[in-house]
Amino acid sequence: MEGLSPEEWAAVRLSLKVAFVAMAASLLPGIAIAFLLERKRFWGRQALDVLVHLPLVLPPVAVGWFLLIGFGRRGTIGAFLAEQFGIVLSFRWTGAALACAIMGFPLLVRAIRLSIASVDRRLEDAAGTLGAHPAWVFLVVTLPLILPGIIAGMVLSFAKAMGEFGATITFVSNIPGETQTIPSAIYALTQVPGGEGGAMRLTLVSIAISVAALWLSEWLARRVGRRVLAP
Repeated sequence: MEGLSPEEWAAVRLSLKVAFVAMAASLLPGIAIAFLLERKRFWGRQALDVLVHLPLVLPPVAVGWFLLIGFGRRGTIGAFLAEQFGIVLSFRWTGAALACAIMGFPLLVRAIRLSIASVDRRLEDAAGTLGAHPAWVFLVVTLPLILPGIIAGMVLSFAKAMGEFGATITFVSNIPGETQTIPSAIYALTQVPGGEGGAMRLTLVSIAISVAALWLSEWLARRVGRRVLAP
């Protein structure tokens, strides 16, 4: 099989960049919202839970359409960002990262939330009785215990971003070198005669990246787990 063409390499590099940025931007909000949903009781909690998980049940094209009318150049938020800060998201790679972050956010939050639910509250209570501030208890006791869940959520978010198609192509289109990720490049190649080879190459690259990400997450989770359980 032939090697990747420059255009295919560009799609691979862009996909990796978009997926990493989407995952990194989602991490801190994901931890905070997972903690709120699992540990706190407040008015609007159910509404927040529904909103967080909505991208899982909505068609990705619908999510992309909402992003387009909200964050497009003529959208309320998009126009404000463009006029005040010069930030344009629609039809840019940053918009693809935003779309991927939103689509992967429920998976990130769910993994972290399940990990928080498994924490033995008595360990946190013991630290609290010794006078530790709640923020310090979270950093020193809770955070190390939920690290495997955080890693799992990061991998799920990254993998979702690598494979996202509907929301990104609706919001940022399929511009080679600017917004064309691996899925959109595969779609474009299947629409032209003789593009099957390129589509196969990119599919194999996508599989290789996904397998590597899963292997890395398992390895990191095992190392973190051993350190947490070590006396």
